Amino acid sequence: LVQLAESGGGPVEVGGLLTLSCAASGDFTSDPLLDPCLGWFRQVPGKEREHDAAIDRDDNIMIPDSLKDRFKISRDKIKNNVALEMKNLRIEDSAMYYCAASKFLWVGYCRSVASIDYWGQGTQVTVSS
Repeated sequence: LVQLAESGGGPVEVGGLLTLSCAASGDFTSDPLLDPCLGWFRQVPGKEREHDAAIDRDDNIMIPDSLKDRFKISRDKIKNNVALEMKNLRIEDSAMYYCAASKFLWVGYCRSVASIDYWGQGTQVTVSS
C-alpha cells in the first residue's frame, strides 16, 4: 500500500514558477526492491487525466515532449518525495495535479492512467494573467 500527499499548488501568474511536492509513504519505504515509480498527472473538468512527468528509482524520467522545456521532475529517495517543477506557466496549465504511483518499478508504468495503482488527493494549480 502506498499513500501519496501533494502540496504546493495555488495561484500563479502567467510566466511564473511553481513547484509541487508529493510525499510518498507505505510498505516500500523499508524495502528498496518495492520502490514504485512515481508520476504527476493533471486533470481539468470534463477531460481525461493527462500525464505530465514520471520517474523511477533509477532516476529514469519520462516527460511528454510538449512539456520537456518547462517541466522537471525529481525524486528524493531518502525523504520519499517527488517534486514537479513547472516554469513559464501558461493559462492552459491550470488544472488539478495528482501525484501517482504504480506497483511496478519501471518509469513507463507511471505515464499511463491505466497502470496507476495509487493516487493522491490532488492539488489545484490556477494560472492567471
